[in-house]
Amino acid sequence: MFLFNLIFWLGGCGVLGVGIWLAATQGRFATLSFSFPSLSAAGLFMATGAIIMVVGFLGCLGAATEHRCLLLTFFTVLSILFLLELVGLLVFFTCRDKFDRYAQSNLKEGLKLYGTDDNVGLTKAWDLAQNEFRCCGVRNYTDWFEVRNSTWVPESCCLQRSNGCQRDSASWWKEPCYEKVKRWLAENIFAMGIFAACIIVVQVR
Repeated sequence: MFLFNLIFWLGGCGVLGVGIWLAATQGRFATLSFSFPSLSAAGLFMATGAIIMVVGFLGCLGAATEHRCLLLTFFTVLSILFLLELVGLLVFFTCRDKFDRYAQSNLKEGLKLYGTDDNVGLTKAWDLAQNEFRCCGVRNYTDWFEVRNSTWVPESCCLQRSNGCQRDSASWWKEPCYEKVKRWLAENIFAMGIFAACIIVVQVR
């Protein structure tokens, strides 16, 4: 139990470190939403890392000292996080259509700020998302046409970057970023929920 939670705590330290590094070197790096600029990769990494560190520390200390109060606190915190995740998933699936419409509209408005001087973080975020997820645009690559009023996309939409690829539709990623990122988040949130459930079962035993 101690070793398991030690690995968990070290993972939290690593995630927190990545978040601090992003905040220090990239500023508002990876903020896709212009309405919620605080939802950046740095902020999410730091918040996630801090939570994992606290939970892992409580688990390590409780397992090492076999102190009932610490173990109970660890179990309670982990249970609360698990329940919050379940509630969040329930709310998301209940209001999924409204959430999808709002999120897509918000992201499409953010495309208009791509490449502007005051939105370097948003520009980098879109380039990173499209490169990593091999996608283009929010709902499809034509979302970018509205930004420039022409059949143009950023270089990050190109399968292979080359001169003229931004205007050659045959060389663009065709899958929409919104759906790919949403699937990725759903898969990872589900995995985190299973992981938390396993820890709770181990703790109960």
